[in-house]
Order: sequence, then C-alpha cells, then structure tokens
Amino acid sequence: MAGAADFDLYRPSEEHDMLRDSVRSLAEAKIAPFATAVDEEARFPQEALDALVANDLHAVHVPESYGGAGADALATCIVIEEVARVCCSSSLIPAVNKLGSLPVILSGSEDLKAKYLGPLAKGDAMFSYCLSEPDAGSDAGGMKTRAVRDGDAYVLNGVKRWITNAGVSDYYTVMAVTDPEKKTRGGVSAFVVEKGDEGVSFGAPEKKLGIKGSPTREVYLDNVRIPADRMIGAEGTGFATAMATLDHTRITIAAQALGVAQGALDYAKGYVRERKQFGKPIGDFQGVQFMLADMAMKLEAARQLTYAAAARSERVALGADGKGEDLTFYGAAAKCYASDAAMEITTDAVQLLGGYGYTRDYPLERMMRDAKITQIYEGTNQVQRIVMARNLP
Repeated sequence: MAGAADFDLYRPSEEHDMLRDSVRSLAEAKIAPFATAVDEEARFPQEALDALVANDLHAVHVPESYGGAGADALATCIVIEEVARVCCSSSLIPAVNKLGSLPVILSGSEDLKAKYLGPLAKGDAMFSYCLSEPDAGSDAGGMKTRAVRDGDAYVLNGVKRWITNAGVSDYYTVMAVTDPEKKTRGGVSAFVVEKGDEGVSFGAPEKKLGIKGSPTREVYLDNVRIPADRMIGAEGTGFATAMATLDHTRITIAAQALGVAQGALDYAKGYVRERKQFGKPIGDFQGVQFMLADMAMKLEAARQLTYAAAARSERVALGADGKGEDLTFYGAAAKCYASDAAMEITTDAVQLLGGYGYTRDYPLERMMRDAKITQIYEGTNQVQRIVMARNLP
C-alpha cells in the first residue's frame, strides 16, 4: 500500500480512494446487515471479523516483512473509518489490533515481532492493550500491576480495567511496574501476555452505553509467569512506549469518530429528502439546511485534521525522529476535535429524525451512543487538551 510520500498532506492518493471504495462496499454488504443485532444482543461481531480477515483488513498496519499488508497510517484510518460508518463496534477490530500490537512494532525485538505479528497478520489472533487499572485511568502512571524478575522469567500480578476485546484477543500488551521507586521515569516495563498463560482470567463484560459488540472486561493477572524475552524493549522503557503508541493510535480513534459521524450524516441526509411536512420535504426548510451544513462542515474539518495527523504519524513511523512533526499535539488534536464533532453530528442527526431518531427502529440512536466513547477512551478529551497545551507547535 501507499507510503507517506505517495499522498499529499490533505489529499489521499488514488490508491487510498480505491481502498475506501472497496472497504465501503465490503462493510455495507458484510458488516452493516448485522450491526443492529450486534448492538441489541451485545455480542461480538463475528461476521465482521470473518469478513475483515477474509479480505486482509483486520490488521492492515502490520508490516509486509511480517506477513501484513504494510498499510500506511492513512490507509489504516480509512479502513477504520469505513467500518465505523456502518458499525462502530466492528471498527474496534482493526483499531485495537493496531493499539495492542504497536508497542511490539515500535520497541519489540525481532524475535518478538516475528512470533506475534505473523499470527496477527494471518488473522489467527487478535491483540489488546492493557494500560488502565481500577485506580489508574487518566493517571496511567499510578498503575499498581507488578512484574517481578525471577530467574529467566517475570511474574505478573495485578488487574487491568477497560480492556477492549478482552477475552476475545489472544495477545495482550501489558504495562507493569518493575521498579516502584522510578515510577514513570524508568519504572514501568511492557510485556506480551498470552490468553492461555496460567493465571490469566477475565471479568464479566461491562454493560456499556455504546459499542456493545466490542467486549470490555477486566484482565486479572494472578502470578502469571512469562519468559523474560516477552518483555517489549528494555526494562523501564514501557511507559515511554505506551505514550509513543498513543501518539499514533489516537489518530485511529479520530478515524472511528469520522466514520460514525459520516454514517449519521448520510442517513440524516437521506431521511430529510424523503420526510415531508407542510407539503414538502423537510430538507427544503432553511433551518434543516443550516443544520446539515454545520454537520458537514464540522465533519470535513475533522477529516482534514485527522488525515494531516495520519501523514505525520506515517513520517515518524518511517524513521523520522518526530522533530518538527508535532505528532503528540496533532494526534491529541485530531482525536479531541473529531470525537467532539462526532458527538455533535450524531446528536443533530437524531434531532433531524425527530421522534423516529429516538427509537431503536432507526440506527441513529445507536450511532449517537457509540460516538460518546470516542470522547472518553485513549485519553478523555479533557486530558487531550492538557496534552495539546503542553505540546503547542
């Protein structure tokens, strides 16, 4: 797939446009028909996983050298965006596969990459990311999960909370404290934990407002003994890896927000053309037209910011040191702006359908519920504003 040099900062390449068309067709044919049932039944979207794996779209970010498609950051965003347009829960398959595996890509040894990225690329496994804990959410540095060296192994104990796709994923990137005295400045390390490791178990699925098809569960680590070579990077580098990962993956949450907002806008546009009141389509009324114009304007602004951030992500990933790219700022800005816009757009879309929008007979109330989480996970938008303020370009 295209590299960073193949697309302009604000204009995707022809290859990206073709990818969008193909993913949209697949999503509408194979994922959309099950979106309502997935939400109503709060079940994992297996149909979406099967369709994405069959078309090599479940983890497009994995480099070609490990059997993946080698998609650039923008292409990955487009895949997530188009899946989220029809089913936000399903878009968490490619999004979280990137989140969970990116620490391995950024900091893992070649042996670790070969061992875990290959099965991910083939669709034989999924990856999740374990950073948050019951008492460590926005304050990720307050984590208590411990990893203690014992000969040629580490023994992990602790609880991770709000873990997306927990219980379904086979692999977990786990952040744990290896030196309590150093805290975030060299005291946290990253590890790959497997679902089948002795001592790994999961809590009951959370009963959520939205993204009900993506299981969110606690991960329990009870004397989990893993080989020392499953450490990602050197001891003490885990927190830096975690933060570098989020610089890149917050952009995928922005893409998810774009997708659900686009789906809501598309549905609302079709509705106002057909719904008649006072003898004409409600889309002919200026008040409705102004709402649609504002929705489209906010969405396009969010898309441009997200794609600009994706371009920066790709340039950093290709070997730049990040200086001059301001990736931390742009990743936070894209996630924050796009998710705020998605919440506004989906809410306005519900309003345009009136009473119908408030019922489960139409998809907009689901989209509005799904959009809310994009303002919360991978750092609340309040935290994003703190991040931006500290990294002003």
